[in-house]
Amino acid sequence: MRYLLIVAASLFLHGAVHSQTSASALNFVEYQKSFPRSGDAWKRKEDTLMKQFQAKNLKFPFKFMYVRSFKYDSKLEVWVKSDRKDKFQLFKTYKVCALAGTLGPKRMMGDYQVPEGLYYINEFNPRSNYHLSLGLNYPNASDKILSDSLQPGGDIYIHGSCVTTGCIPVNDDQIEELYILASMARNQGQDFIPVHIFPVQFTNQKSVDYLNRYLKDFPEYKNMTAELKDIYEYFDRTHQIPVVSVNKKGEYRMESEMPELPAKEVKMVKKKRPPRVVKEFTGEITAVVNTLPVYPGGNQEFQLFIDKISKEMSEYLEEDQAKTYVMMEFVIDSTGATHAVKVLKGGNDEINYRLAEAFEKMPAWTPAVRLDKKVAVKLKQSIFIEK
Repeated sequence: MRYLLIVAASLFLHGAVHSQTSASALNFVEYQKSFPRSGDAWKRKEDTLMKQFQAKNLKFPFKFMYVRSFKYDSKLEVWVKSDRKDKFQLFKTYKVCALAGTLGPKRMMGDYQVPEGLYYINEFNPRSNYHLSLGLNYPNASDKILSDSLQPGGDIYIHGSCVTTGCIPVNDDQIEELYILASMARNQGQDFIPVHIFPVQFTNQKSVDYLNRYLKDFPEYKNMTAELKDIYEYFDRTHQIPVVSVNKKGEYRMESEMPELPAKEVKMVKKKRPPRVVKEFTGEITAVVNTLPVYPGGNQEFQLFIDKISKEMSEYLEEDQAKTYVMMEFVIDSTGATHAVKVLKGGNDEINYRLAEAFEKMPAWTPAVRLDKKVAVKLKQSIFIEK
């Protein structure tokens, strides 16, 4: 068998809805209400939650719940739907109020790491030392292969009290809502409530930049990060959870086919730019000058300009481009105006087009001087761009 499946895909990823709901499932909410702490939360929160759902035009009660957590961004999202064929809709985003460890998966007991990967809620604890808690099935099938074989660690929860040594903590008010929502989904028959933990929110460029810097120091996590990114993007495009398996190496493998982006969402980098028409400078260019032209504010301001556009261009690097050096050429005339902007090498169609536009829009420089006369000169500037 090529892959070791996490569990039957539809059960793990969407939650099982029994054709004949058991008595224990029917009474799961009542059972949770029988405990003082969770029962008190139900009394205070149920009506408030119902009104929040109504305000967002979401059905209440719902049948399916999906949780996404982002370590670096310190966020936890709750998505819901009422029918298997429906698309998930975002109900609420909660703030994760503390973080232990760093980016990267949990690999052994005592490493203080929050896991990364695909999990589900396997425990409801109304008597938690951390107010209320929802247990996760760490170590999962992947962790059992990749983590320490003798002491992989465990006892990973979403819980209250805003303290952690490797869990996902929220404040007590928030865990009460999460606990009630998960209990409702469980009561509707969703035995496996998926919780996907990602290193970053992949649509947040600042977070992705931080992740890329982290992966330079820990390249062994690049493959796993790419696997999780695919799962994240599949959900973002479809609002459905993909079917995922784990192979014998412990790697996640998405079995669902990634849908194409709608045409309006395709980045400009995917489009072929028309050739730029460079208007040549027809005046005289002086090769030797007494003083070079000066950008408004001096060399320090020019460096800030270069740093700014370098950062802006990073999002237009193509998938197979981790970095690029771009060599620009331009003329500053005797009035300080910019002419004949060219990209001599590097970049790609989109980056080069945008860089040329940025240079053409530069404010007027203080022109170069040759023998007390303002003259035109040709300059070159290299720009380093990386993801």
